[in-house]
Amino acid sequence: MSEQGPVLDHSINALIDHRRTVAGLRRQIKRTRLVNIATFIGWIGPPLLLLSLIGATALTWRRFNMAPINVFGVVVAAALFGACLVFVNNFDTAQPWFRNDNGSRWQQDLSVAELKLNLELAEEERVLAASKVARAAFDRQYSYRDAIPREIDRLRGESASYRRWHNWLQWTLIVCSAAVTGVTALYDTPQPGKGILIGLGGTVTVITSVMGYFKFKERGFNLQQTADAIEQEVTALDLAIAPYNLSDEKENLELFAERVEALRIEQRKREQQLDQPHQGQQEVV
Repeated sequence: MSEQGPVLDHSINALIDHRRTVAGLRRQIKRTRLVNIATFIGWIGPPLLLLSLIGATALTWRRFNMAPINVFGVVVAAALFGACLVFVNNFDTAQPWFRNDNGSRWQQDLSVAELKLNLELAEEERVLAASKVARAAFDRQYSYRDAIPREIDRLRGESASYRRWHNWLQWTLIVCSAAVTGVTALYDTPQPGKGILIGLGGTVTVITSVMGYFKFKERGFNLQQTADAIEQEVTALDLAIAPYNLSDEKENLELFAERVEALRIEQRKREQQLDQPHQGQQEVV
């Protein structure tokens, strides 16, 4: 029994290290993707912008003075290239460090495909390490209870994000709809009123379609409702009120895990229902 404690501690520490490596690889995959996108924009965006200015200048030669627009376009292209260059350099110098199997440090400077392969291997190593750490059901349930506040924060964060998207799109829709009436009243001639009305009408159509497809308001409401319900379960467990007023703490934790998982399953079902076409929503249970 005296040797079991150090062995268990070593297994737990190894599991923590594997989880840290997995989390670092996931972050690095996101960072590498951002660097790739910034590099692509930095090398493709400015030349395309300059070519567009050259083409527009050639088409409007001796008919329209493109000098101010060209100067502005060159400044924008230079600023875009500089911003992408600074972004890539800052991310490259801030890359995290990991440890390989022999304990030496190495910097993760690989492609996304190679990082995904390393992530799969790290996940397998984490699973193997987790299999060596056997915990009682009570310990797992207590850990589950301790992790619930982070789940509540995640749900509320996503709900707030969806609500912000809905509010911004709704206000943009209101402003564009009001602008259509104003432009119609101000411009009697076909141009430039006609072009502005076409742009506003297209914007209204796109925003309406996006809001109807993604359903930001409904998703935010469902997430907030689930977060509130889970928080109510946590409060009832902490205060030992019904239904968590049983004399055995193990039974309370088991009931808590069952009810919280039921709420999370219900949330996933509502998300799946929102993803279904309108005619198929009634078929989702």
